[in-house]
Amino acid sequence: MTHTFSPRRRTLLAGGTLAATLPSVAISQDKPLKIGYVTVLSGPRASFGMADEWHLGRIRALLKDGIEVAGGKRIPVEIIMRDNQSEANRSLQVVQELVLREKVDLLLVQDGDATTPAGQLCDVHGIPMVSTMAPWQSFLFTRNGNMSKGFPFSFHFFWGADDVVKQFAAMWDSVKTNKQVGTLYIDNPAGQAFADPLRGMPGVLRQAGYKESTGGFFKMSTDDFSNQVNRFKNAGTQITSGFMYESHFATFWKQAQQAAFRPEIVTAAGAFLFPSSMKSLGAAGNGMSTEVWWTPAFPFRSSLTGQTAKDLAADWEKSTGKPWTQPLGYAHALWEVGLAALKRAADPRDRKSVRDALRELTLDTIVGKVDFKGSPIKSVAKTPIAGGQWRRTNDSSRPFELVVVNNALASEIPVADGLKLLSQLT
Repeated sequence: MTHTFSPRRRTLLAGGTLAATLPSVAISQDKPLKIGYVTVLSGPRASFGMADEWHLGRIRALLKDGIEVAGGKRIPVEIIMRDNQSEANRSLQVVQELVLREKVDLLLVQDGDATTPAGQLCDVHGIPMVSTMAPWQSFLFTRNGNMSKGFPFSFHFFWGADDVVKQFAAMWDSVKTNKQVGTLYIDNPAGQAFADPLRGMPGVLRQAGYKESTGGFFKMSTDDFSNQVNRFKNAGTQITSGFMYESHFATFWKQAQQAAFRPEIVTAAGAFLFPSSMKSLGAAGNGMSTEVWWTPAFPFRSSLTGQTAKDLAADWEKSTGKPWTQPLGYAHALWEVGLAALKRAADPRDRKSVRDALRELTLDTIVGKVDFKGSPIKSVAKTPIAGGQWRRTNDSSRPFELVVVNNALASEIPVADGLKLLSQLT
């Protein structure tokens, strides 16, 4: 369904930061450029798309007078958003609608699990695509991509599964443990990237001197982790890690506590990205550690609005009354990258021209530098990542705060404290 933008809605948004960034000018009567946007607004991954409709309102306000492209001409823009409902089959369906029926000029994919069907279809039909919020390995290798060649029309910016594990190990190295790690992974593209024996967690753990006791893959609908809990407990693991979503971890952790399995460190990719994760865990959330994609403390600024990371987070919180979330920065950066490609293309209506603009793109965004041109991995731009730990606060409106505790892979990101063992925080 195409989202319409009523005059009343435009008035409501006119006071927003994005709306004020462009002067009101006469818009061309040309056929609009169509931008497809695939996100996840419902289902188990809905937290990742929480800010997308809010963002879309601001982007529409920004583009109400069109987009200024090469030559100074301003062209109208139509944005068509689709919810993939956290379903693989639905992802394929909505991508087909956007590519084959709507014939979009550019496809932006916010949900990492949709990158594979979107990339496959866009490459076949010659439509430029940019995706984010999934380890770059899942974007590249699930389609048998080659790091030296990349793909014809699809591009991706994010960090890698190996970067996350290196960051995890750097955090763990700062405290004393027996280096026994218990891991478990969702059976989806991102989980498979993390579990890859060479490029994912197992290989990096070995290189860093950690011993893995793996609980293997589990399905999205799994609600019994007793086998993994017993395996980790019997192996004497003091660190629990892997890739899972917050609902899975909440179930795993409840069963772990019932079995008296109490590791010293819990660092799980994907599980602790949101304040809602901590709310569901209650007091047990104190000390959970995670990768940090983005926080208001990141020293970066938007190329669209000039907002700092702190400004964007404050804008969201003031507008919605909800605490900031990590995908907030990447949802914004996705629009930064997509619109920059259209603006820089010699002809924004020519798909190869937009593709070429993406290949040559180097852009400072609110999540850091996105550099496709200089990347050694074709079609991929790696972005900064840090390590963080959730700490309980005395603020009832914000009971937990995500504190950056390690910046081994991104020295430009400031560190607020060091990692603490769970036994030190209880």
